Amino acid sequence: MRIVSLLPAATEIVAALGRLDDLMGVSHECDYPEAVTEKPRVTACQMQTGAASGEIDRWVAKRLARGEDLFTLDEPLLRELRPDLILTQRLCDVCAPAYGSVAALAQGLPGPPRVVNLEPSSLEDIFANIVTVAALIGATAAGQALLQSLRDRVESVRQAASVAANVPRVAVLEWLDPPFSSGHWTPELVAIAGGTEKLGKAGEDSARKSWDEVALCQPEILIIACCGQTAARAARDWEAVRILPKIQSMPAVCAGNVWIADGNSYFSRPGPRVVDALEIVAEILHPEIFARRFPDRGLLHSK
Repeated sequence: MRIVSLLPAATEIVAALGRLDDLMGVSHECDYPEAVTEKPRVTACQMQTGAASGEIDRWVAKRLARGEDLFTLDEPLLRELRPDLILTQRLCDVCAPAYGSVAALAQGLPGPPRVVNLEPSSLEDIFANIVTVAALIGATAAGQALLQSLRDRVESVRQAASVAANVPRVAVLEWLDPPFSSGHWTPELVAIAGGTEKLGKAGEDSARKSWDEVALCQPEILIIACCGQTAARAARDWEAVRILPKIQSMPAVCAGNVWIADGNSYFSRPGPRVVDALEIVAEILHPEIFARRFPDRGLLHSK
């Protein structure tokens, strides 16, 4: 099967199923595992990723308000690649090309290829997507083995966290300027890891917030996991906003309990590494249980 993935999470699923050789093309954002960086890129984006977060937010808002796509698709390259299957999503227009544009273009390609929408809102949805992709590409046995491994890791965290002495108030931010709450599966990860997400809602979209709203929830632990950003990139934005008085007064900041994670690699990709995100959260929330139990994933501590 000739597969094109327009979504980093889908690319990671295909790779985890051992079918990397069937992946003919990927999006410009696909970067894991390293071997996919050699694959042809079928999407592009004019957004300046090095710009300040506030500038990126304004650029995205203007484009979406005008009904414009954030991404472009390389139709000539797609014709050349002749995919049988295109994996994409319609969960978020900021994460991948708009589903309608992909479906319309696919109808004009040879075949035409099948376009499959992956749209998870929960951890169980992510696992279901793995099963779906495995069935589509003829890797059912590999899918079952991968899924069992992921479920075992989740249950290991759940059981260990269940005996924790406290359940801390947590806020996970997916953007800093302006602040955005977490959503979809992330509040669920916090709950499994033994905390309570006080800002984001499980199964709902990430939402624009004010710093007043963030401060009002009085988080004891603040986790910054910005969509599309490494921990080092998010740390630069945090340094610019942390000086605000309303931020300085938050319990998490007063206690030096602010953590910056690689949101791009772990939190905003609904694929196998979402369980890595769970383990990151568990180690932050309950170091007395999980410290040094998991691999180093580049977590930064803001002091």
